[in-house]
Amino acid sequence: MDFVEVFAEIPDPRDFTSQYPLTEILFIALAAVLCGAGNCTEMVLFAKARVDLLRQFIPLERGVPSHDTFSRVLRTLDPHAFNAAFMRFMAAFGEQARLDQPCGQVAVDGKSLKRAYEKGCAHIPPMMVSVFACDTFMSLAQTMADKGNEADAAIAALELLSLKGCTVTADALHCHRRMTKAVRDGGGDYVISIKGNQSKLVAEANAALDAAAAHRSTRFHQTEDQAHGRHEVRRAFVIPFFQTPSKNALVDLVAVARVERWRTIGDKTTHQVRCYALSRKMPAEELLKTVRRHWSIENQLHWQLDVLLAEDMARNRKQNGPAILAILRRLALNVLRAEPQKITLNHKRLMARWNDQELLRLITHVQ
Repeated sequence: MDFVEVFAEIPDPRDFTSQYPLTEILFIALAAVLCGAGNCTEMVLFAKARVDLLRQFIPLERGVPSHDTFSRVLRTLDPHAFNAAFMRFMAAFGEQARLDQPCGQVAVDGKSLKRAYEKGCAHIPPMMVSVFACDTFMSLAQTMADKGNEADAAIAALELLSLKGCTVTADALHCHRRMTKAVRDGGGDYVISIKGNQSKLVAEANAALDAAAAHRSTRFHQTEDQAHGRHEVRRAFVIPFFQTPSKNALVDLVAVARVERWRTIGDKTTHQVRCYALSRKMPAEELLKTVRRHWSIENQLHWQLDVLLAEDMARNRKQNGPAILAILRRLALNVLRAEPQKITLNHKRLMARWNDQELLRLITHVQ
């Protein structure tokens, strides 16, 4: 597996007079992001400081490109081609790390690039929709939502993957026929929160769940947790369900479930009820684990992107720049996660920033 070989297939948006190979620019950009760079100026400063180390991997015959060169390339690069290269790289990288096939649970969710908006468009920042492996904590694919259309972007991202043997989880925004068809066509199953404005499905599902809840034979599963000053009780049950046929009916819907949560903080208790649509009937215990594991996309991806890689503060906004840099950040996070040292991601990044040998270890792990 070779970074330069994989990313060499990306079409170069520049003309034949370009002086710096595209793969050199992308390799420097990834190494810089691994060490804390957040924009093109910082990528150049990083490359000038580590030029001797970088030349162990790339020629840099003309030296380090300027920040204008980095900016121009990242703005005009095709994000679809770059994401395809990302997926080829992750397939090869995953094969090496025995993570080549997505399996288990896959979560889908969108994240706004809060400061990557064009002038006058602060109310609609661009959104990147990610497909995330909840078991390995790896980003598998991502797509930029066109004009905030998260639903279409999620389907486009899932269509890039083989979902055989996977359970896809998503929030209520994705509870519609096209999403369930995309999951089933890809070979996966789904557990999706039922959207409240789908009145017919909600009424039918709640009627069936209410009847089952009142029946003595219904099997519930309940868990209790106490941590961080709060006490939580969760209870769930799953029942078979047949939806009335219609043009908007979910594909292969065979069961619905109800999950209730009681959270007590101090002397205040809140109660929450959620319903889920399932393409595979599963035990209530498995459902509770599946629903909770879905939130790893928030804790292990979105939170890390914000806190570790400062994605919410990134102001790159022109043309394709936000999408390309968002993919680079997810690639860097995957590399940090796959590096075998048992220390936090932040510590790995700091060590790579401070020590050439530690950076060499990360780059060699990529190479």
